Amino acid sequence: MRSRAGASIILSLFSVLSPLFLGAESFRAMIADTVLVSLDSPEGVSVPLSIADSALIALDREIRFFRGIELEFTCPQSYLAIRGSLGLAVYGELDRIPENRTEDVQARQIFIEPIPNKIQSVYHIPVRQRHGLRTSPYVSVLPVTFPSSFPLLFRVMPLIKGLPDEIEALRFVLTVKPIFSDEGAVRVAFRYPENLPDKPFTLLIDDEVIERPREERVLREGEHSLVILSNSYRNENRVFMVERGKILELGINLQDPAPLVIFEAPENARIFFDNVPVNPGKPLPVEPGAHEVRFQLSDYAVVKPLTVQKGKTYRVALSVDLLITETE
Repeated sequence: MRSRAGASIILSLFSVLSPLFLGAESFRAMIADTVLVSLDSPEGVSVPLSIADSALIALDREIRFFRGIELEFTCPQSYLAIRGSLGLAVYGELDRIPENRTEDVQARQIFIEPIPNKIQSVYHIPVRQRHGLRTSPYVSVLPVTFPSSFPLLFRVMPLIKGLPDEIEALRFVLTVKPIFSDEGAVRVAFRYPENLPDKPFTLLIDDEVIERPREERVLREGEHSLVILSNSYRNENRVFMVERGKILELGINLQDPAPLVIFEAPENARIFFDNVPVNPGKPLPVEPGAHEVRFQLSDYAVVKPLTVQKGKTYRVALSVDLLITETE
């Protein structure tokens, strides 16, 4: 077992030498696997690694909702007995995308350190300037890496010579997953009535006029309001929810602004609208203005005036009640 003093010497020597590694360097990479960080895998992807193995980390095209990526590196407990002998390094700006299991590459080093003296280590790599990620006792935040630096190469590498034979049997696990911002998006699709195609309307989201309503819009996660104002279609007012890292497909059926009247009545009742018989249940388009509604139930009739406005829907129901009173 390596002494603590020996491990301290390695750490001190490593901290002195690490600035020398910050430029581009050439090395032979042994690619164990390629990880694609995407919206479709929020739980992350795990890759087993042995000594001298590397993992290639690529970003999907849709990264607007990413603050960064998380690297969770897990050691077998048996490694703690020989701690200080291996290191971790992250590289970006590769001169080529490795196509084979083993290949010589040149890349810029972003980060390097000995494997920490614990079972699990977590690193966050920001992919935007205003990322809000912070280093803590449990997480180390690496330097900002722009998407153009990807794919990244995560590498397990020896730090000393004369490694014991049993180290080749060790298996580490790297889990890579996205770190989402508190944003999502909404994409609104409009469907027009056949008799009123492509008429003008105004779309408001959270009381803000949207100049290009058919374009996808990034919003904070949570509840939002949508309003449609138009002289050609019915006004709409609804609430929708945006989830973190997801795109909401919201369909809006634009409707004819002609007023609608819906009738409800017992089966044996007859209904007349402006003295014209109508059927209950099915919405009846009518002209704005003053109208008359009549319900006929045998010899009993109820007549009511009805004034309707453009873009409104009215429900007219005949209610038959039984009144019981007590008399002396």
